[in-house]
Amino acid sequence: MATKKETAAFEAGIKLGALYHQFVGTPVSLETAESLEQAMARSISLQPHVRRVEVHINREMLKRNVFGYGELEGRMIQAVVEIDYLGERAVARLEYDPAKDYPLMSLVH
Repeated sequence: MATKKETAAFEAGIKLGALYHQFVGTPVSLETAESLEQAMARSISLQPHVRRVEVHINREMLKRNVFGYGELEGRMIQAVVEIDYLGERAVARLEYDPAKDYPLMSLVH
């Protein structure tokens, strides 16, 4: 059986995985990035045990197609999720690692 701390960490990973896979590919532009950040955070905040969610889209990575928008890529997302599971807290982060050229998820606390 998992400890409360392990369950909190697991829940944090689930939330970041859901955020990543639910929203990558979403149409986005400079004009809609802020509202997309808010929608992403609010969507994940509905899930059990979530205490706090922060989402930021790196606008410098946004590319416009001929129609004036691009698609959200995983490397554009910087997110932090804080979980409280029965008094145990876990904080996890998603951010792009340029050295690995990959968006990584990690436990912060």
